[in-house]
Amino acid sequence: MPARDIYHAAVIKALIADGWTITNDPLYLAYGGRELYVDIGAERVTIAAERDNQKIAVEIKSFLSPSPVNDLQEAVGQYEVYRSVLKELQPKRQLYLAVPKRVYEGIFSERFGQLILNSIGINLIVFDEQLERIIRWIS
Repeated sequence: MPARDIYHAAVIKALIADGWTITNDPLYLAYGGRELYVDIGAERVTIAAERDNQKIAVEIKSFLSPSPVNDLQEAVGQYEVYRSVLKELQPKRQLYLAVPKRVYEGIFSERFGQLILNSIGINLIVFDEQLERIIRWIS
C-alpha cells in the first residue's frame, strides 16, 4: 500500500466537515492484473428523490518538490490513470485532485496551470491545510 500524503488527515477532516462520509481509506481498485490505491473514497447521501448518492474519489497532492511543473506532471499522470480505471469500474464515482490553497494560488492560478486544468478537465478540491476545510470545489 502506498504512503499517505502529508495532508491526508487534513483532507479527511475537511471532507467530513463538508458533509461527506469516508467510505474507503484508501479506495482500492484492481484492473487488468494491476492494483491501484486512490487516497480516499467518499460519498454523500442526498435526500432529494431525483438525485442519486454522490460518490467521489480523491487523490491528494502536496506539491512539495522544488519544481511545481514536475509535481503537476506527476499529479496529472496519476489523475488520468485513476480516471480511466474508475470509468471502467465505477463510472458514477467522480475523481478529484485535492491540493492545498498555496498550490492553487501558485501554479494552478497561472496561465500554464489553467491551461492544464481546462484542457484535461481536472476536478479540483482546494483545501486549507491549517483550518482543515475545503475552500473551493472546481469541476
